Amino acid sequence: MAVIALAGGLGAPGVTTSAMALLMTWPLAEGHRVILAEADPDGGAILPGALQGTLGNTHGLRNLAIAARQGQLVEAFWRQLVDVTDAGSRDRLVLPGLYDPAHSSAMEPVWQPLARLFSGIEGHGHDVLVDLGRRGAFGPSAVLAQRADVVLVVARSTLRSLQSAQVRLEALRESVGGSVEVGMLLVDEGPFSKEEVRKTLGVPVTAVLPWQPKEARVLSDGAEQPRRFESGALMRSARSAAVRVRELVAMRRSRLAPPAGPVEGRVVGHAR
Repeated sequence: MAVIALAGGLGAPGVTTSAMALLMTWPLAEGHRVILAEADPDGGAILPGALQGTLGNTHGLRNLAIAARQGQLVEAFWRQLVDVTDAGSRDRLVLPGLYDPAHSSAMEPVWQPLARLFSGIEGHGHDVLVDLGRRGAFGPSAVLAQRADVVLVVARSTLRSLQSAQVRLEALRESVGGSVEVGMLLVDEGPFSKEEVRKTLGVPVTAVLPWQPKEARVLSDGAEQPRRFESGALMRSARSAAVRVRELVAMRRSRLAPPAGPVEGRVVGHAR
């Protein structure tokens, strides 16, 4: 179980759409769940987008700010989660973001305990995807990136998007230090290849999603699914991306694991 944060740069690189694609394709063992927390200080897009305004403003981060002042953050968190599965299985859940960016200041005391909550619920069989948007990896909400296992910078493979990502990557490395794995999730819209991006930016490209506007609108705006959406290029690539991200988490956990000590009653390097 893990915490994976996604962050973007200037423009609209596709952070929320990519996060939704991972949410819907995340491999789940029996009894496990995955949560997408929309923690963009500039406001959320899932309530009016993928959920098409069906819930109004009844769920979301702002309610957690109110609950935190009453010492009820943990209890309120579980009540704010929205099931996005057609079957109502509650194994793929969304915490909607702020519906008004003006409310972001009220969240400042909440980011730290929310980051601890995300880190702690993995014992319940939950993975957490955190959508940090353009600004969320820096400032008061940066703790969500600093306490993640992996931070993925989402960018389109265009010059404008990659230049913005380069600046963000430099600041992000300084912010999270060496304990967090940093990679890129590339949306393949422009002329630059995965290998060119890796060499130029000096960061591994963890996964690539195809530029598929029609399929993407299903995830970003709740548009009607085209034929064979689940087996289409976007969702196939998202499944591969999810597997690769989980592998990156495992690598990070292995790297940070304390070295195994000598087995009691044995001398290291000698067989009995």
